[in-house]
Amino acid sequence: MRYAFVAEHRGQFSVRAMCRCLRIQPSGFYAWLKAPLSKRAQEDKRQTEMLKEAWLDSGKVYGHRKLHDDLLEQGESVCLNRVARLTSLAGIKAQIGYKRRPGKYGGKPSVVVDNTLDRRFDVATPDTAWVTDITYIRTQENFAYLAVVIDLFSRRVVGWAMQSRQTTDVVLQALLMATWRRKPKEKVLIHSDQGSQYTSMDWAAFLRAHNLEHSMSRRGNCHDNAVAESFFNLLKRERIRRRTYRTREEARQDVFDYIEMFYNPKRKHARNGMLSPVDFEQQHKLRHESV
Repeated sequence: MRYAFVAEHRGQFSVRAMCRCLRIQPSGFYAWLKAPLSKRAQEDKRQTEMLKEAWLDSGKVYGHRKLHDDLLEQGESVCLNRVARLTSLAGIKAQIGYKRRPGKYGGKPSVVVDNTLDRRFDVATPDTAWVTDITYIRTQENFAYLAVVIDLFSRRVVGWAMQSRQTTDVVLQALLMATWRRKPKEKVLIHSDQGSQYTSMDWAAFLRAHNLEHSMSRRGNCHDNAVAESFFNLLKRERIRRRTYRTREEARQDVFDYIEMFYNPKRKHARNGMLSPVDFEQQHKLRHESV
């Protein structure tokens, strides 16, 4: 393993200096370079390249568990521990989130509408319950505000909108996209926090007109809308905090790429049995049609 480390980093550091630090002989290293790789080493190299490719395809966000699932999908016979070892040696790491500061997060009940969802985030069918929220994205031009609507069944983002102001219009545009895309036949429960955008008369009128039932978190309790919070954490960890946006339009294009080209169709979810939201819904539809 020490020889492999020297080989990998000899473009950056002196071979003799690395050998001295690792307490190995340069002659031994050069002999190792000339020796043919064992079958196991050749297999390690081949699968490591596959893991790197899958990791890059994920935008460098997948950890060893999702990468293991990727290799299984490609027909590789490999155990999880082996993938963990290869990714560790290759420096492949998942994007890790930030811990919430300890404290009490209670929250008073909403005085507008009831918390009907009551943290029942697992639903059995699409378009039964949606959650919505709004966040900000920093750009050199100024802040941009992103609103999303997520279907709890598959965790798919079914509607989203970005604007320069944090108004009721941005959340209505996201919900309009959701209703246009999904065209639900039955009443849908739509859950939000107590932000002013969700307590406006325009919001309430839109819900009535589109057969949507409102549910609202307790005041100051982000856990009541944990799925939307989780999505924003993913978005910022896997994309936004790794970019610098010059304009709001540049940020909007990148958010489009993340949601429509990666998160919905490709990003694996452990909750979905390592399927993306789109694949999870398609699998459900096929099962339903075969019954």
